[in-house]
Amino acid sequence: MLDNKVIYMAQTITDTPVKTDKKRLVIDPITRLEGHGKIDIFLDDTGNVKHAYYQVPELRGFERFCVGRHVSELPIITNRLCGVCPAAHHLAGARAVDAVFDAEPTETAHMLRELFYHGQYLHSHTAHFYALAAADFVLGPAAPKASRNVLGVVEEVGLELGGAVIKARSFGQRIQEIIGGRATHPCFGIPGGVSRPINEEQRAEIQEMGEFALEFGKTTQQIFKDVVLSNEKYMEIILNPDIYYHETYYMGLVDKDDKMNFYRGDVKIVDQDRKEVARFQPADYLDYIAEHVEQNTYMKMPHFKKVGWNGLKDGKDSGIYRVGPLGRGNVATGGFTTPLAQEQAKFMWDTLGSLGVEGSAHHTMAFHWIRTIELLHSCERILELINDPKIMSTDVRGEVGPPGEGVGIVEAPRGTLIHHYAADKDGLTTMINMIVATTNNNAAITLSVAKAAKALIKDGMVSDGLLNMVEMAFRCYDPCNSCGTHALTGQRLLDVDVIDSNGKVVHNENNLD
Repeated sequence: MLDNKVIYMAQTITDTPVKTDKKRLVIDPITRLEGHGKIDIFLDDTGNVKHAYYQVPELRGFERFCVGRHVSELPIITNRLCGVCPAAHHLAGARAVDAVFDAEPTETAHMLRELFYHGQYLHSHTAHFYALAAADFVLGPAAPKASRNVLGVVEEVGLELGGAVIKARSFGQRIQEIIGGRATHPCFGIPGGVSRPINEEQRAEIQEMGEFALEFGKTTQQIFKDVVLSNEKYMEIILNPDIYYHETYYMGLVDKDDKMNFYRGDVKIVDQDRKEVARFQPADYLDYIAEHVEQNTYMKMPHFKKVGWNGLKDGKDSGIYRVGPLGRGNVATGGFTTPLAQEQAKFMWDTLGSLGVEGSAHHTMAFHWIRTIELLHSCERILELINDPKIMSTDVRGEVGPPGEGVGIVEAPRGTLIHHYAADKDGLTTMINMIVATTNNNAAITLSVAKAAKALIKDGMVSDGLLNMVEMAFRCYDPCNSCGTHALTGQRLLDVDVIDSNGKVVHNENNLD
């Protein structure tokens, strides 16, 4: 393990709020996420929060301009949705075209896809924990803005760990490059398999990177315990049910033993008590998931169809569910398939149990904890796969049938990702639907932002640290707004403000303020 003798503790958890006479607070742009977004907070006459909105004011048109392209091209086209999680879109697309052509990949093809994917997890989870989330814990929510970034984190924790973070991310990218053809925007997934096998030189290189990654994964677990779990002030904030807490449903992929699976498996939904309420195959997702559109965002709000849409609230009579690390952790009642990750998961559940948690874990900040365990699992799984002799087989393509319709579902680092394609007899795309991880979480993110704002901003007392703590509510989800924006119904979806030269809103169509 890396030298980790120093226990890093945040120094600036709170700052001094000051009284504001504003009725509207705007965080625009919100920070440390992929894509663009804003938060609008409206105060009542007493200075308390009346409304708070999480808005995504951007639109991507992939579901329209992919129509007419050959369906086999879609895994390569759709992964251009994002430069951070193209691997997830590529594999969801590959799984979808497998289904479109009724093509079952060979065992080695599945193994290479999964190995590639754990390289993506190594890269993505490292990036989020250290570059996006860590500043809130290592430096503290109220640290100066200029310091709340990856450079500030490196300055605090030291160059050795900072260098290890960069190295781990580069290894994750290199694994994807070796198998996927490119480190970003891969091009190896084809109907029924992958475009090429790997050779012994590539296998040896991946093994060496995997050994470093495993030590890095262990170190990350220790750092999380030192920085977060050992900090009483943080734990008070994290466990406060009035700030970062929602009792929702949860969704994710599991194998036959209810262990976490990122690449293929059953889709499982559990309720607030961690009891299974649905289990289905990818092709049946429309029987369980429906999509709602709100007027103030371009991102849809999926929900559990069996319960229905009952507004922006949590509880058993609300169909809102959550995906991603927290969703996967709750649905995977069997835990992880690798020993070190399973050990850490048991420690987490035992710890939560000692704090009174029963059933599902509803504390939003637990996203970060489970994310670090998933990182460790991916490091273990890389070594398991690369040391399996079957990974060297050249049998990497299965039989392909005539085109039709198919659904592919994988677990993106941010949560459950759905690609649904249909093609005509010539293989030209006639329909495409994508429900990405951040879209699945959108209603919950909106709930989380509003609840945090109402809990933290009282009597008009506001500070930079408090506003950053509102942002921390969405940052747990590691949202990728570039991927998630698909709503376009032909009607106006966003409010339009007219602002004068002094920055004052002089006209708002919905008269929200």
